[in-house]
Parts: sequence; structure tokens; C-alpha cells
Amino acid sequence: MILAAGRGERMRPLTDTMPKPLLRAGGKALIEYHLQNLRRAGFYDVVINHAHLGHIIEAALGDGKRYGLKIRYSHEPVALETAGGIAQALPLLGVGPNRQGGQPFFTVNADIYCEIEFSSLVPVLWDMQAHPDGELAYLVLVDNPLHHPMGDFVLDSGKVSLSGKNNLTFSGIGVYLPSLFDDVVPGSTAKLAPLLRQAMTAERIAGEHYRGLWVDVGTPERLRQLDLRLDTIAAQAASMK
Repeated sequence: MILAAGRGERMRPLTDTMPKPLLRAGGKALIEYHLQNLRRAGFYDVVINHAHLGHIIEAALGDGKRYGLKIRYSHEPVALETAGGIAQALPLLGVGPNRQGGQPFFTVNADIYCEIEFSSLVPVLWDMQAHPDGELAYLVLVDNPLHHPMGDFVLDSGKVSLSGKNNLTFSGIGVYLPSLFDDVVPGSTAKLAPLLRQAMTAERIAGEHYRGLWVDVGTPERLRQLDLRLDTIAAQAASMK
């Protein structure tokens, strides 16, 4: 699932007429990097939630065929926050009434750029499916960016917790069991952080520290910097051929 329902207030005026996931850097829309990464990793079925200007996202990406994917959309008349959006989309992720038949699923925020290969998380999906009484979530954490110096969570021996030394930042990439969202009423607004904190208290959140390129594309300046960086990388690669 690609989480694409945010308004992108800090990106205005760019997002007044264009949904944030379709803003371009390095010659591609931000969301296209995720779609291509998902396909390389062997994913086929993708759910995208949207709210603000969502019809433009659907028009741009269509059914996903040209990316080698099958895309379905979860429309939110009003953005439901991360947990609310995921809970509403669970039927599209194969989760039946009363959370029956639910398997772990992978999510990524549409408004980040990250060079992690999603294929590295496929074994996590298989392990969580084989052990449904184990971890409720698996989070990819990154070094704290300048705009978020205090970080979010602590990673210690593969476990994610609330307190300790050397906080890291949640990247917006995670694997979840549907049962994490049992208390979220579909159609309601709900944040993800409280659910994660509760699961951390029960020691049911694992994770990893990704040290490669990751950018939270939250402002026009960060988008510009990413665009310049990707253009430079592409030029260097071309010069080496």
C-alpha cells in the first residue's frame, strides 16, 4: 500500500493544483520510484489511498499496467490520517470482515524518496505471516534528518522501543499485521503513532536501520535539492558509460 492521502500543506503552492505524490524529481514523479521498486521486488497488487486531488493521481497512474502492476484506489473524502487510511483500505488488502484472512502487508509513504530495495523486506513479510502471534509491525528507521533531530524511536537488537539512547527517525516504510488496526473503525480518523506506541509497550515491534539515501520531501526546497541530487547522480552515471 502506498500512502498518498496527505494534503501537502508545507509544499504549497505546488500542491494547490498537483497532488504531492506526483511532484517530480530526477525526471519522475515521486510515487513512480515506489511503483518501480515494488515491481522489482516482485509485488503485483498495489493499493493507493488518496484524498486531495486524488482523481489526478488516478488519471496519471491508471490501473498500473504500464508499471507491471495492478493498482486499486482507496478514496477518502477527507484524509483519515495513516491508521485511519490503512483501516479503510484493509478490504482491498485482502482482509475480510472481523479481520479474517488478513496477511501482513507492506506500506510506504508516497512523499518520501528512498533507495532501499523493497525486495529486502519480502522475507519480513513471510516471517510475520508464519508467526502471527509475533511482531505486529516491522519499521524501517533512518538517521535523523536536520529538520527532525530528536528522532522517533529507539532500535536495540532488532526491537523498536520508545525510550533509550540514539533515537532514529521512522522512514514511512513498514510492514504490518492487520490486527494492529483492530481498534480502528473503518472510515474514522486515526493516527498511526499511538498504535505503534501501544505495540512497543508489548514488545511487538521490530525493525532495522537503513543507512542509505532517504529524503522526506516535505518542502519545496527539499524537493529542489532532491531534484538536483538525482540529476547529478544521473549525469555521473552517464559519464561513466
